[in-house]
Amino acid sequence: MFRKVVIGVSGGVDSAVSAYLLKKRGFDVCGAFMKNWDLIDESGYCSGEQDWEDAQRLCRRLAIPLEQINFVKEYWNEVFGSFLKDYDAGITPNPDILCNRHIKFNYFYHHARNQMNADAIATGHYARTNFGPFLEHYSENERVRLFMAPDPIKDQTFFLSQITADTLRRTMFPIGALTKPQVKQLAAEVGLEAFARKKESMGICFVGKRSFQQFIAEYLDTKPGPFVDIDSGQQVGQHAGIHHWTVGQKCKIGGCLQPYYVFRKHRDTNVIDVVSGHDHPLLFTDMVYAENPVWINGPPGLDHGAVVRCLFRFQHTKPLVGCSIFQSPLGRNDNVSGESRSKLFIKLDQPLRAITPGQYAVFYRNEECFGSVRIVHPGPSTIYSATS
Repeated sequence: MFRKVVIGVSGGVDSAVSAYLLKKRGFDVCGAFMKNWDLIDESGYCSGEQDWEDAQRLCRRLAIPLEQINFVKEYWNEVFGSFLKDYDAGITPNPDILCNRHIKFNYFYHHARNQMNADAIATGHYARTNFGPFLEHYSENERVRLFMAPDPIKDQTFFLSQITADTLRRTMFPIGALTKPQVKQLAAEVGLEAFARKKESMGICFVGKRSFQQFIAEYLDTKPGPFVDIDSGQQVGQHAGIHHWTVGQKCKIGGCLQPYYVFRKHRDTNVIDVVSGHDHPLLFTDMVYAENPVWINGPPGLDHGAVVRCLFRFQHTKPLVGCSIFQSPLGRNDNVSGESRSKLFIKLDQPLRAITPGQYAVFYRNEECFGSVRIVHPGPSTIYSATS
């Protein structure tokens, strides 16, 4: 059923080994390199040109065709433009989740299917589905389910939590059941050791080697305002703009007994409320309000007004925390986008620090990733909950 597979090739070891495994299993494999950032304006800051050269070298080595697809316009509109708009509004977005949702598993998927006549796409993500790494267990009548990878450090279901079930049904994750050391070892065994030695890209590609504050200052105007100690009501410092700071971040304010941390930002007044001490009670809450969840395979009972138990994470590297979720009956899932026009209320089993508007609450149970929802704002802090 699945003969022709187009794989997203990045120039790294994960997509290299994925392409090798697809070729080994006898698929008609084509490589696709996505150009998402305009390197003319950012020369010297992004490794895109080297990645393109590495992708070409890989495809020559595996004797598979390679196509470069230009998604610069789409990336700007769907990812980078939203990124800047959110930061300007004092919200902290997640461009990796947006890139997967809008570029890799939307524009790239449809380009591969419609322009390259692919039966399926493949990527080098560390994730699994019930259909198997090569869709060998595919069933037309069964719902697709997304599962965590066995490598807990490399698991990328967090970043895939906003993609649609329709796309996921025809997506292969050839290395999803492997660990990173196994991938590197396999690369060395099959003559791809150069890709195993390549340094992994870290952080946001378009930021490059600059500090984030240097980067964001190139796109958003400086708007100075005060740091205000929320306990005393006194101004304790000056900032260059709310877009430079995110909730829970340590502030650079001299002359204080304890370091200050961002508690809340006010776009209308340009004030940043800060608290003294990394573990100040105001930074912790056990309630989260969110809107418009995207469900790959929604938790059973949620659509019928039930309070559902599952596990919660809003940062990729943090441990999963038990939670109860309730979805207000304001809308149903859209068949194409998977998005539900509804509100979600999340009660955590334990308070978490610095839950940040604009980030994503991702939900799990028994290693299955149900999907995610964008956080609108945290609930009352534990100090207010305890005294109410």
